[in-house]
Amino acid sequence: MKSFRIGSLFGIPIKLDLTFLLVLPLFAYLIGIQIESVTDILNEIWGAGISIDALTGGMTPWILGTIAAIGLFVGVVCHELGHSLTAQRYGFPIESITLWLFGGIAAFSEMPEDWRQELNIAIAGPIVSVLVGIVSYVAFVLSPDVLSGVVAPETLDGIRFVLGYLAVLNVALAIFNMVPAFPMDGGRVLRALLARSQPYARATQQAAGVGKIFAVLMGLFGLLVMNWLLIGIALFVYIGASSESQQVTMKAAFQDVVVSDIMTPATDLHTVTADTSVAELVKRMFSERHTGYPVLENGRLVGLVTLSDAREIKPVERDAYTVDEVMSTDLKTISPDSDAMTAIEQMQRDNIGRLLVVDSGPGHGMETGSQDYQEQDLVGLISRTDVMTAFNIIQKSGAMGPMSDRESQPAD
Repeated sequence: MKSFRIGSLFGIPIKLDLTFLLVLPLFAYLIGIQIESVTDILNEIWGAGISIDALTGGMTPWILGTIAAIGLFVGVVCHELGHSLTAQRYGFPIESITLWLFGGIAAFSEMPEDWRQELNIAIAGPIVSVLVGIVSYVAFVLSPDVLSGVVAPETLDGIRFVLGYLAVLNVALAIFNMVPAFPMDGGRVLRALLARSQPYARATQQAAGVGKIFAVLMGLFGLLVMNWLLIGIALFVYIGASSESQQVTMKAAFQDVVVSDIMTPATDLHTVTADTSVAELVKRMFSERHTGYPVLENGRLVGLVTLSDAREIKPVERDAYTVDEVMSTDLKTISPDSDAMTAIEQMQRDNIGRLLVVDSGPGHGMETGSQDYQEQDLVGLISRTDVMTAFNIIQKSGAMGPMSDRESQPAD
């Protein structure tokens, strides 16, 4: 998502996704056209006594719709803060809270695998939403006594409409989020309860399966009533359930695996020297069917050259250029003794297909990331293909299961 930071709360960055700027006016419009029906409900159920005529004239519906929509998203931020602050209490850093098309997302740097912690984190958000709804309702009830004579009657009616609307919507948000459609809050509660008596990865697979069923049902219902927002949420739930289930399953599979176990060793790699001409590089790419080569100089890693780099030189000029003039030296690397999941997460985070595996030797303090290549030896390369091949072998060979052999059983 393309997002920008607007501030922070409790040290947690708050961001707005570009889709939020599209959905906010839509929500304001939808609330504006529902003012009459919502006011009827508030008057009938809570005896609000709100004058409909005072809310439906001129620009008033759109002003109230905008205020209520902003208030709704403030409630969403509070909901995500409930998750985030509870997670921080357990020692899990929160990267950010982002408002986007379907509400809010708290970006966890790491998900808890202790079922009690996940249960408490998952229910914290809905609890906060209910509390926000209660506060809104109390303000709705007290506002006539507090504001009567201070503001005009039509302004008081507008304030009470917004407070009543937010009271109902925040409680509805809490209830909706408790639907056991993983990875929504209710789905995470389900996973936490399942993880009480079985491994975390298996509990995730089961919760994800339930989430997919709910997503399909939600999508079908959305089609029947032509509710595109509901259809979008259903797609988000289905994709999210599949993605997290795969991530957790992969983490369980690679629990005791390090990069050196699954990388392609340097002896099997195709490499080029820094003084190789770009013309010769392109010929090798064609004959060897490779689009990227580590670049070595005196046996030490100095860069990486790809087909994209070679394409920047016109065909007629490629004999005059060498690899060291077009190669990249700002490369992502990893050490051979790093966890395989660390490599996977780094490739996902940086949106790259391969990592160079390097050994700095004693005293160089090798870490993952962009490095000083003059001090490193290339020991291998790990790619997404290597990862998926190893994952398929682990699954098919049965090395992963029963998962209880690789994971300790959680205690009740």
